[in-house]
Amino acid sequence: MKISFSSKQKNENGTLIVFGFEKKKLTKTAQKFDAASKGALSRAIEGSRYTGKFGQKLELLAPAHCELSRIVLIGLGKPSAMSTLKAEKIGGKIITAFNAAGAETIDIAIDPPRGLGADVFAAHLAFGAKLKSYRFDKYRTTETEEKKPTLTGLNIICSKSNQAEKKLALLDHIAEGIIMARDLVTEPGNVIYPESYAEYIKELSQYGLEIEVLGEDAMEELGMGALLGVGQGSASESQLVIMRWNGAKKADQAPITFIGKGVTFDTGGISLKPGAGMEDMKFDMGGSATVVGLMRALAGRKAPVNAIGLVGLVENMPSSTAQRPGDVVTSMSGQTIEVINTDAEGRLVLADVLWYAKEKYKPCAMIDLATLTGAMIIALGHEHAGVFSNDDDLSHNLVTAGQKTGEGIWPMPLGSAYDKLIDSQIADMKNVGGREAGSITAAQFLQRYVGDVPWAHIDIAGTAWRKKADDITPAGATGYGIRLLNQLVVDHYEADE
Repeated sequence: MKISFSSKQKNENGTLIVFGFEKKKLTKTAQKFDAASKGALSRAIEGSRYTGKFGQKLELLAPAHCELSRIVLIGLGKPSAMSTLKAEKIGGKIITAFNAAGAETIDIAIDPPRGLGADVFAAHLAFGAKLKSYRFDKYRTTETEEKKPTLTGLNIICSKSNQAEKKLALLDHIAEGIIMARDLVTEPGNVIYPESYAEYIKELSQYGLEIEVLGEDAMEELGMGALLGVGQGSASESQLVIMRWNGAKKADQAPITFIGKGVTFDTGGISLKPGAGMEDMKFDMGGSATVVGLMRALAGRKAPVNAIGLVGLVENMPSSTAQRPGDVVTSMSGQTIEVINTDAEGRLVLADVLWYAKEKYKPCAMIDLATLTGAMIIALGHEHAGVFSNDDDLSHNLVTAGQKTGEGIWPMPLGSAYDKLIDSQIADMKNVGGREAGSITAAQFLQRYVGDVPWAHIDIAGTAWRKKADDITPAGATGYGIRLLNQLVVDHYEADE
């Protein structure tokens, strides 16, 4: 999708989009067109159900004397309620409406309400359009032209086109990180497996990231028995990949670390999952994809922060060498774990990576992301991720960042009563509790590996993938968490000096 900004219409005899507000009020640009067309737009409004509510669309053929084929009026709702998030949703709605309408390029006349500059509105509209236009068609070879989207370009007309272009350039790094994460999650397990995934991440060094990869021998020396136990049934070698961005002016600034669960395919191991729907288990590396996309975004926009992303990459397979229910493994921390269920593998991977991050990098905060528990989907559906934290300020800051970016996140409890549910009779802990509070006991397990470092665990089981599209996300992989964590970094971790 090519997006450009200019001060005038580029597509002669094409489509022009203008905007209106509630109670049938028109923006100044729409009013000018209405006057030039001798009231054609006003007559069309009166003859329709259009009132200007957010997202409403009214389309009419342009009068003969206009250098257009059609004019489309889109409602923005109440002027006082307009925001960058709504501008993004409008961009997504435009893509949805015109991708199947036959148009190749369209003009969009920006004339936002007071309080939201034309450049800000234009940039965020373009950002939303770019996210919505995402399509994974790498493996389609027989798709007919009639089924392919037709829209290839947007020309956004606004009074501050240069400023809008600069703002979109920054947002583009976030968009590229989201697109990267969506691609990674969507790729099948025979394409993305631990070794190939690590090779993919190495390519990010072109953006200034320092990349280090630890193989099984190195992890064995470190004592990462929990992570290695998960991957021991696979022919693929488990990997730990570290991405480091040194953007702070003070080189010794303690880094913020992001840790992602990267189970590239999860069969459940010996505790085998049901066959129906198992193909979706390629997305069990969604947490790692978010971390990879986030590090791409931070490096791309040259964020003034020291940040480290760590992803534990394993494949959980059943075989003669696979981990068994009842096995006891020793984590890098020295704590022992009785493996009750080999399908509760993500927490084993994260345990060693969290401990490694804490000991190696002495971070100012640690945030892990994982498609960890089906119980989280039962609790919060697909609208919010759950956040568990040992630090109230960090939890609050994440919730606030979620409100700003539209990536919902909801605080969940921790407590000693839940902690007792994972006590083992023969080891320091077991990797699952009972059916009750499954997401909480998983978080309690992880908390045993973070010490006193401010930490948050984000369970994205319900938000990493969606069956139904929304305004800016197609059905499938969402890239959830990149906008959220980028905003958190902007608000609380970027140093001015």
